[in-house]
Amino acid sequence: MPLTARKVTFGQLLLRGLLAGLIAGLFAGTFAYFLGEPKVDAAIAIEEAQAGAGEPAGHSHDDEEALVSRDRQKGGLFLATGLYGVAMGGLLATAYTVLRRRLRTTDDARAALGLAGAALAGLVLVPFVKYPPNPPAVGDPSTIDQRTISYLSIVVIGLVAVWAGVLAFRSLRPGAAEVARLATGAGAFLLVVLVGYVLLPTIDEVPETFPPSLLYSFRLTSLGTQVTLWLTLGLAFAALLARLSTPAVREPEPVAV
Repeated sequence: MPLTARKVTFGQLLLRGLLAGLIAGLFAGTFAYFLGEPKVDAAIAIEEAQAGAGEPAGHSHDDEEALVSRDRQKGGLFLATGLYGVAMGGLLATAYTVLRRRLRTTDDARAALGLAGAALAGLVLVPFVKYPPNPPAVGDPSTIDQRTISYLSIVVIGLVAVWAGVLAFRSLRPGAAEVARLATGAGAFLLVVLVGYVLLPTIDEVPETFPPSLLYSFRLTSLGTQVTLWLTLGLAFAALLARLSTPAVREPEPVAV
């Protein structure tokens, strides 16, 4: 029986979602610190070199002293990913509470992992393919509004694509082959995504002088940070739900002799 069908309050679920999010955020921060920050340092060095040579760059580090040093930025990375993880954990717990009874599984862990996987697909993977993140020294400040609107639009499209895939998966008659259901759901998901990709503008502001290998590795580690966060969040939330569903075992009282 699902947890939401038992005497489990939303507060209990939310608390576990927040804790799982904190754990996931710290794991993601560790990944980003060791694998992502060296790429950011290299990109900043290129940006400063361009600014010093009089070439156009997205930001200037020579005109004014940075308000926050790089060492403090790196330390604050864990705070940022931790807070982001807590926020995503709260959203996951809320989605679990609202949607749990509609998910066709009696396994709470599978439901939690399924919701985390759906969020990873809609919130991360779909936007990443269309608008991958860029390091410092890449991007025109004058187009930031357009890029923000386009990115938010593809996030919405990603979530709609997940919803369409679920509806298509369930649209087949009972008894249909699982492969047919998966193919139908995947087809609906990809159709919505492709329509969104075609309708939204393509934005490519990478300078020709920027090293392709650095750009590729930066984007790959950025994706890895998000995958680490959502995978850890799903696993941690599922583990905490399992503990919640397991009744506490009381020690037997001693028998007087």
